[in-house]
Amino acid sequence: MSDLLSLDSYPARVREKLRYCDTDSQGHVNNAVFSEMLEAGRVALFYDSETPLADEGCAFVLARLELDLMAELFWPGQVDVGTGIVEIGRSSMTLAQLVCKEDGTPVAKARTVIVQLNQTARRSQPFSDTAREMLSRHALPPEMQG
Repeated sequence: MSDLLSLDSYPARVREKLRYCDTDSQGHVNNAVFSEMLEAGRVALFYDSETPLADEGCAFVLARLELDLMAELFWPGQVDVGTGIVEIGRSSMTLAQLVCKEDGTPVAKARTVIVQLNQTARRSQPFSDTAREMLSRHALPPEMQG
């Protein structure tokens, strides 16, 4: 059975280097940096110049972020970020994301809601059938969607 706490379960993965400037006064990687790591994971999923996932004239915008910090993280090192789609709606989608230390230990998990925004109208735009089909290729297995 697939597991939301295993990077192998996520269709998109990216490695991020931790920086000294990411730390706080206690030596931890600061909580605000996790949002940047999650963004890097979303970029790895969405922004492929050869096969863009957003419909023409549209962009993806973050509408909601739920972040659970699970363990301490210290510099130096690297983290791996996994990202997958758990639900595709009319004009939005919900993602599951996982941040792990180099040894695979989970340090944070997140759920994010992304909306397809028409850049001219500045409003949400329903996904085309083509976009919906392309997005479904990045879906997590059904047993992980819930």
